[in-house]
Amino acid sequence: MKTSKKSVVGLAKVSTQLNGGKQKNKQRYKCNSCSILFTFHNQSVQESNRFIWFEKWIIKRRTIQEISKESGYSVRTLKRYFDNYLSKPPRLSVYPSEKVNLLIDATYFSNGICLVLYRDATIKFTQLYRLTNGEHYLEIKEDLENLLALGVQIESITSDGHKSILKAVKKVIPNVILQRCLVHIQRDCRIWLTKHPKSFAGQDLKKITSEMHLITSHFQLSFWLLKLHNWYEKYKGYINEKSYNLETGRYWYTHKMVRRSFMSIKRALPNMFHYLDNPRIPKSTNSIESFFGHMKGHLNIHRGLSYTHRKQYIMWYLYFKNKT
Repeated sequence: MKTSKKSVVGLAKVSTQLNGGKQKNKQRYKCNSCSILFTFHNQSVQESNRFIWFEKWIIKRRTIQEISKESGYSVRTLKRYFDNYLSKPPRLSVYPSEKVNLLIDATYFSNGICLVLYRDATIKFTQLYRLTNGEHYLEIKEDLENLLALGVQIESITSDGHKSILKAVKKVIPNVILQRCLVHIQRDCRIWLTKHPKSFAGQDLKKITSEMHLITSHFQLSFWLLKLHNWYEKYKGYINEKSYNLETGRYWYTHKMVRRSFMSIKRALPNMFHYLDNPRIPKSTNSIESFFGHMKGHLNIHRGLSYTHRKQYIMWYLYFKNKT
């Protein structure tokens, strides 16, 4: 017998609780007028309990088998419930605020899924996301325009320097403070220079790049810039040296990886140290990279999800994380 919460009160007046009478751990009752045996069933409470198990499955690193043992539901039943919830992903609510220090970064999942995330670094809140197949200028441009239209006042943007992001920011918010991620610059230079550079120029430049994330004051920055300038004066002939390439039929830089490392720092230099003037500005995208890592760790537990369900899982994960 299914009843609402209000009708339970009324039925209690015309029914008798059976001592020791239970069915599936639920108390049984007997109608005083017709002697029919029944149990109360509250649909809203049951739905709420099911959703709690679904939330644990999303963000508590629980497999469906573990939840089955804890909840008493069969694996097959839980899959049916969870598939229903997954098919109705929620929408994030934008948190309009002033002086938002935005982190923009993207990560890739299997099946060609790319998640572009726009995250408030101060309150650890995902303002917007896009599930797509890559970092595209027009999509990022549209996302930034939507954030502004929804009342998010952006003070700064920290990114890894992807061309699509830089171009979109320059188009939509040309006057915003753009902070380049120092960790990404260091990582790129480490790759190009290799772990053990063979040239003295590469060895010296690697030492200089390894110090950039340790700069915490303008005084330290002055000394670091002086080191970089002295390095260039010492090795500018070396990095500008050219050789003839038989394959392309033209001259090109002989020591291109050392030059590439220096030029990447030189181009990013105007936007590398804004955090010294405003401590609210994050100097790297490490926090969002960590967020991506945790998300992928949770998703990997649920291997076997279809392409559609993987995307819906990500939507629910972002929703629950914003709630916390």
